[in-house]
Amino acid sequence: MALDDSWYTEQWAEQGSAISLKIKRKLHDEQSAYQRIEIFETETFGRLMTLDGLVMVTDRDNFIYHEMMSHPALLTHPAPQRVLIIGGGDCGTLREVLKHATVERAEQVELDERVTRVAEQFFPELTEANNDPRARLHFADGIRWVAEAQAASYDVIIVDSTDPVGPAAGLFSEEFYRDCYRALRSPGIVVGQSESPLFHATLIRHMQENLRTAGFETVGTLHFPQCTYPSGWWSATMGGKGTDVARPRSAGRDSPPVTTRYYNADIHRAALALPQFMR
Repeated sequence: MALDDSWYTEQWAEQGSAISLKIKRKLHDEQSAYQRIEIFETETFGRLMTLDGLVMVTDRDNFIYHEMMSHPALLTHPAPQRVLIIGGGDCGTLREVLKHATVERAEQVELDERVTRVAEQFFPELTEANNDPRARLHFADGIRWVAEAQAASYDVIIVDSTDPVGPAAGLFSEEFYRDCYRALRSPGIVVGQSESPLFHATLIRHMQENLRTAGFETVGTLHFPQCTYPSGWWSATMGGKGTDVARPRSAGRDSPPVTTRYYNADIHRAALALPQFMR
């Protein structure tokens, strides 16, 4: 990350590219036990949160990511009641999950409590569901949480993680997916953010292979725009236990049963289509 008096820049060195956002001022800067958390006020994207110099969320475009991380899985599962979110410290995914009336409990396991507390201060619209009686916030190691979870205790597991480096690398492993498979009921769905199809196609292929080896019968990758993430094109990869992740139950509806700004049934179907270079 580079920052002069007026621009925040995140460099994607391996790809020879970068993104820049024009900054009004810095609102917050702290070093937690795990990472550096910074908040900026931008000119056109509202507030921006970065972790160790990498874009995590902006006011302007976060709704796309949070909706696509949650609604496709929840609207493919026939009746999701218990949902586990690994990561997701800004709580935007938790908010979307709790829009679903079938959800009886949503547990979020985030390693760094400071991310959530800073989000509560600077992104109140993302954390507005934190006090929902169905929500449970845990600040712990998500990999260990899933490994120690009771068998068949969740309907949907959402892995809203950072990039697959450092502590997050284990969230993309076959061992972790085996633990997810055991922790899921049947039918059950796991979904995890899977980086850029343009920059990280190899990672997506490995995720799909690991999910299948871990026991998931069906696998699918969703594509969606995310202009502040590397390449501006992002993805989430799903694995189905006793259900076909390519057959959303929302497919016959003109509009979703929850309020959204990006997701709808047509978007869901289209997002599952693979571009030719990835087939």
